[in-house]
Amino acid sequence: MNFSFLKRNKPKNVHTIVFYNLENLFDIGDDQNTLDIDFTPKGKKKWTKRRYKKKLLKLANTICRIGVKSTNKPPVIVGIAEVENQEVIKDLISSGALKKEDYDYVHYDSPDERGIDTALLYLRSNFSVLRSTPIPLLIFNPEGERDTTRDILYIHGVLNGEEIHVFVNHWPSRRNGDIETDYKRIKAAETIRDYMTEIEKNYSNPNYIIMGDFNDGPDAISIRTLVDAKELYNPMEKLLTPERGSANYRRSWSLFDQILVSHSFFNYEKGTHSFTHANIFDDHQLKEWDGKYAGNPFRTYVGQKYKGGYSDHFPVYIQLKFN
Repeated sequence: MNFSFLKRNKPKNVHTIVFYNLENLFDIGDDQNTLDIDFTPKGKKKWTKRRYKKKLLKLANTICRIGVKSTNKPPVIVGIAEVENQEVIKDLISSGALKKEDYDYVHYDSPDERGIDTALLYLRSNFSVLRSTPIPLLIFNPEGERDTTRDILYIHGVLNGEEIHVFVNHWPSRRNGDIETDYKRIKAAETIRDYMTEIEKNYSNPNYIIMGDFNDGPDAISIRTLVDAKELYNPMEKLLTPERGSANYRRSWSLFDQILVSHSFFNYEKGTHSFTHANIFDDHQLKEWDGKYAGNPFRTYVGQKYKGGYSDHFPVYIQLKFN
């Protein structure tokens, strides 16, 4: 994708940071250690190489367009969820418009029974990784058995010369009811809070970016637990309306996809980044065009029916200005 036509009178010091749930980005092979059999050519989804390549192309071209109208360049950091393994990430950054950019990634296999993980994509020209690690989310059911779910991905890196601490999340779902599963997401919030406390023993006033599909909205106890404990700013609070969100379930919008930042991003000193903007990237191409679901995210599947879309979530993003 050529961005030369956008370069006139556009600031070079504004950078886009994205989170995007990619809705089951599986390869077509059967991993014997995970529950991925549906996403194979002979599985229920009839997930073929052609469908896989088509999804990669759509996602790659979408990621490259997020925020570009105001920055002249694709996002510098992209947190992603629901990726099966590092091979699909390699395929993604080698597809469409992404293959023309210098992206690298951070990924670890998690214990999720379906085999879906989180990862971080980043432009090498703007970001470098100092350290990364998966943070286990230790949740146990009433019988004392561990509920294996996605790890929390932590990355300590340098963005345009300034150190930042990034957490990429995909918190436990509400599949068994929101009230019944609240404790799982509260535990996730507490896990990050405690990890931040350890970071603060070595770093004064660190820069935090906490992104993910939290399976909870901005006003949920889990999110408030994290925001209040560490005095974070959640720009997504202002974006959710009855007519708009990042996902739609039973004709009701939610904003489970969020990016939280520390108040250090309201520092305007030279050599630092300052928060400027947050939004949902709900471009018309990512939406159902007609019918009763018009305006909803254009999904890859609805149940077992193949639709050929992008994802059941819209990406969310923030922009930072480098002072």
